[in-house]
Amino acid sequence: MSSLPSLNPRQREAVRYIDGPLLVLAGAGSGKTRVITEKIAYLIRECQYKASHIAAVTFTNKAAREMKERVGKLLGGEARGLQVSTFHSLGLDIIRREIGTLGYKSGFSIFDQQDAQALLREGVDAMLSGDVETGKTILRDYIKATVGFEKLGEATDTPPKSLIRMFGPRGNPQAKNLFSVIGYLQKRAGVQLHVSG
Repeated sequence: MSSLPSLNPRQREAVRYIDGPLLVLAGAGSGKTRVITEKIAYLIRECQYKASHIAAVTFTNKAAREMKERVGKLLGGEARGLQVSTFHSLGLDIIRREIGTLGYKSGFSIFDQQDAQALLREGVDAMLSGDVETGKTILRDYIKATVGFEKLGEATDTPPKSLIRMFGPRGNPQAKNLFSVIGYLQKRAGVQLHVSG
């Protein structure tokens, strides 16, 4: 059951406003989450929006769970299909849903910076220990995942300094580290890495 009467006039105004974007600025503990959950309930019950057409985005997973729980208490089964998540989770859900349109394979992985650095380190270690083919495979995968190199075909025939000018450090921050590693491997291990789609 909605508790719109217990909101203050400015909160009720924010809940009922539907004519465009709305920015709610308020301090901690002032009822922002309550206003948003009431607005979701208002949109579904009073404005006849489908819950599956609403996405509420928060900063943390904890806040997303709390908001979804509050909306569930207000709406019960009417909240089915409502998307309440962090920005990153929403993006991942969209990618999974549109995987075919994007041209990705369904078994994709998302790496954070630490994951990417660990993979790069694994490739370098493999090459330096003599397992050049494994190292090349790892580095090719890293390149395709982080730099988008496959468009260049035999890109690594280009000297690393030229590649840095093309792709980084401004264009792609991952590129500078990668090209430094490629240059190092070319000098230290005599490895030539060719990347092709």
